[in-house]
Amino acid sequence: MEKRIHAAADQTKQALAAALKKWMAQKPMDKITIHDLTECCGIRRQNFYCHFADIYDLMRWMFQEEAVSTLRQHEGTLLWQEGLLQLFRYLEENRAVCLCALKSVGRDDLKRFFEADIHAIIHRTVEQISEAVGIARAGVTAEDIALMTHVYVVAFAGVLESWLLGEIERTPEELIVFADCFLQDHIRGAKIRMQYLGV
Repeated sequence: MEKRIHAAADQTKQALAAALKKWMAQKPMDKITIHDLTECCGIRRQNFYCHFADIYDLMRWMFQEEAVSTLRQHEGTLLWQEGLLQLFRYLEENRAVCLCALKSVGRDDLKRFFEADIHAIIHRTVEQISEAVGIARAGVTAEDIALMTHVYVVAFAGVLESWLLGEIERTPEELIVFADCFLQDHIRGAKIRMQYLGV
């Protein structure tokens, strides 16, 4: 019985998310009403509030379920590039929706949303590359790795945003190759710098 209730709640949430995506492709967030969404789904307005506080709460849930789950599937694997590539593909397939969100919640909010989830993948990747090149033996600390991770995450989130806005005209595949080279070269450079400085 409990499983059926949970499944029904998930179906309702998915239906509301699909309705939101439909409307986000057509008009700005501040013009979308809960009535638009519930009418599209054939549910009562009160049902919406059983699941979400407001439309922005639904939007956060939608991105969490769709885009961020893509990243989480690739956590802890050597295929971080595949995780980011899947995120680019999600953004590409849902460009109108993502642009609507970007304009509605603001650049900083949407970037922060993705930064939190990109962080886990990038941190593991930085640790793996650091271990492979022997950076710990060069005196690089866990705090240094945390700082490097932060820099890469902010950079990648900015690249995702710029690409979504059409400011970068490279393909997702080209950007992933660039990011991989950037990460590896920078970490190797950090090792050389630490060795040179005798730290």
